[in-house]
Amino acid sequence: MPKIDPFEKFYNEYDNWFDENKIIYKTEIDAVKKLLPKGRGIEIGIGTGRFAYPLGIEIGIEPSPKMREIAVKRGLNAIDGTAENIPFSDNEFDFALLVTTLCFLDNVDEAFKEIHRILKPSGSIIIAFIDKESPVGKIYLEKKENDPFYKAAEFYSADEVIYHLSLNKFSKFKVIQTIFGSLDMIKKIQRSKNGHGKGSFVVIRANK
Repeated sequence: MPKIDPFEKFYNEYDNWFDENKIIYKTEIDAVKKLLPKGRGIEIGIGTGRFAYPLGIEIGIEPSPKMREIAVKRGLNAIDGTAENIPFSDNEFDFALLVTTLCFLDNVDEAFKEIHRILKPSGSIIIAFIDKESPVGKIYLEKKENDPFYKAAEFYSADEVIYHLSLNKFSKFKVIQTIFGSLDMIKKIQRSKNGHGKGSFVVIRANK
């Protein structure tokens, strides 16, 4: 069952966060862009289109009607669907992007199998998420029971994500990290660095 209830209730709060935290948002966009390949892409969990739109991704799936509505207003082709049941044919996309979607999936392995199916033979999956072992990840874990968005979330470490990707036949990993330090102390856009373990926002690209 898709975890859409908080996004249906607080879709404006979700979307407004990006305007209220422009430096963090731009830092995350820059990190994702660094690992984003060219070609026809899809965002899994497109939300309100806050990443797809600036990254030039025109297609996405999203189970929340309220979120889809905002994405469509941004000119995006937002379609009802979940990561575990993607309404597209085999070998259709050059890449699939997931940004902070991982923690809301019902079944990570089923989702990765589906994404593997829709990717072309040389396609890539790009996953951007908050590492649960990072400073921000630990804060989210401590506060998740009182947070309307993260209460039902399942957080992962970078190593766990790589493990599940490997289990589902993805390989050739590239990993970068950003968001160094506490969120309230970030006053300028940060550059990403290779690897993981220090930055709270991790981006992993792997090939089919």
